[in-house]
Amino acid sequence: MLFDPAVMIEDLRTLVEVESPSSDPEALRASAEVLADLIARRTGRAADIIDGPAGPHVHWCGATPAHVLILGHHDTVFPLGTLAERPFRVAEGRATGPGVFDMAAGIVQAIHAVASLGADAPVEMLFTCDEEVGSRTSRALLEERARACGAVLVLEPSADGGALKTGRKGTGTFTLTVTGRAAHAGLEPHRGVNSLVEAAHQVLAIAALARPEAGTTVTPTVVEGGTADNVVPAMTRVRVDVRVTSDAERIRIEEAMAALSAIDPAAVISVEGAIGRPPMPESASVELFPLAVAHDPTIAGVAVGGGSDGNFTAAVGVPTLDGLGAVGGGAHADHEFVEVDTMADRARLVAAITQARCAGMAN
Repeated sequence: MLFDPAVMIEDLRTLVEVESPSSDPEALRASAEVLADLIARRTGRAADIIDGPAGPHVHWCGATPAHVLILGHHDTVFPLGTLAERPFRVAEGRATGPGVFDMAAGIVQAIHAVASLGADAPVEMLFTCDEEVGSRTSRALLEERARACGAVLVLEPSADGGALKTGRKGTGTFTLTVTGRAAHAGLEPHRGVNSLVEAAHQVLAIAALARPEAGTTVTPTVVEGGTADNVVPAMTRVRVDVRVTSDAERIRIEEAMAALSAIDPAAVISVEGAIGRPPMPESASVELFPLAVAHDPTIAGVAVGGGSDGNFTAAVGVPTLDGLGAVGGGAHADHEFVEVDTMADRARLVAAITQARCAGMAN
């Protein structure tokens, strides 16, 4: 049954058909229980469900001490009810359904990789419940297990064409709030303080903080403000997505956002947020990526703009290789898909890297 594509597809169906939005602890509990049961059935050893403020994480441990932590998450970005609109399907070589690419298929591949090594392999698996919302309740746990194991394989989806992710940008979100004063837009607009106009000035200043040549992107993404067509808006909020490749850029952006000041002296602005995921430098993967190449000389490695829990494990000095999960596309979108014919080979890749790392630690 090892690496049987039909079995892997059925396991994928099992996980996708249990919806697990990050904001729903009850749904996450159901997901964790199904996942723990699947792990136990495939590996022959029970997994632990670890309760947390945001929901339960699932942890499995083979022989100790472990030398590799296989890391992923079982929460998804889709609200309850998405499955009814977009049920799990396999057609023309692709599996579709909410969370199939990010990251149910990666979880299945991890489980089958570990099962092929045996229940006594010196490996741990950890699947957290809040990665999609910043890993606030799981960060300490995943950093602890990363330090204990000494190497991390992250089962996030692959980059284009199945490439592994050897580096990631640091990521963060800021919220700018502008407080003005409401007034009738037709009778006495001069008595108001237009928060939307002030926010427009601030958005231009914020966007100018980007340094594409340094890999830094600063992108205003969401604006909320105003109450009615004929009212000077008293409050406007702007959310800003930031990506950086270095800690120096993180510091620069955080200081610049904190130093923003109002153009209109009657307006009040405040800024919340930070770059919560530190950059994952490509140096984090130099120990593990050659193990992947030894198994598959054609495999590529690329640095990407998105963040993952691999950012955290790399930041505490643990060798980390990311993007070992599904081959497909459309993460977080209605058209997400997995190339099912690649699943068995990706599981073999994870098993090979794990086995090579463990053998190296035993010598």
